Amino acid sequence: MCDQHEFYFEFDKAYNHKLIDKFEASPEHPLTEDVAPVEKGVYALYYRDELVYAGKALNTRLNRRLAEHFRKIISRKNIEVSDVTCRFLVIRGDWFVRAAEDALIQNYMPAWQASGFGSHVPGVGRPGIRVSRWDQDYPPKDDTSA
Repeated sequence: MCDQHEFYFEFDKAYNHKLIDKFEASPEHPLTEDVAPVEKGVYALYYRDELVYAGKALNTRLNRRLAEHFRKIISRKNIEVSDVTCRFLVIRGDWFVRAAEDALIQNYMPAWQASGFGSHVPGVGRPGIRVSRWDQDYPPKDDTSA
C-alpha cells in the first residue's frame, strides 16, 4: 500500500498552532493583583517585552496565580513590577490547560522557566536548601524567602 492512502492527524501540532495564534492575539496587560478572571487557563509573563515565564492555573485560578506572581515581584530587589506585563487565556478542560502550558513553554522557551520563579517548593529559603537562580538575581527585599 502506498502512503497516499494513509492519514495521520497531528492533533498536538494543530492544537499548538491554534493556541499560539490565539495567545499572541490576546491583549497584553500590566501585571496587577486583580488582572485576571476567576477561571482556569494559561498565562505568560513578559519582562521588558520579553516572554520570560509561562504557567497554568489548573488547581487554582488565573486571578490567584497572577496575584501570587505580582506579590512575589513587588517583594524583590532588582526588578520593578511596572516592567512586567502578562497575557492569559481562559481554557476549559484540564487536559487542554496542561497541553496549552506545554505548548507555550515549548514555543517560547521562557528564560525564567527553570529559574525557581514559579516554585511552590516547601522549604525553599531554609538553611541548607539550594538558592534558586531567581532568588540570586532578585533577592527578597527583607532577606526572607518569598
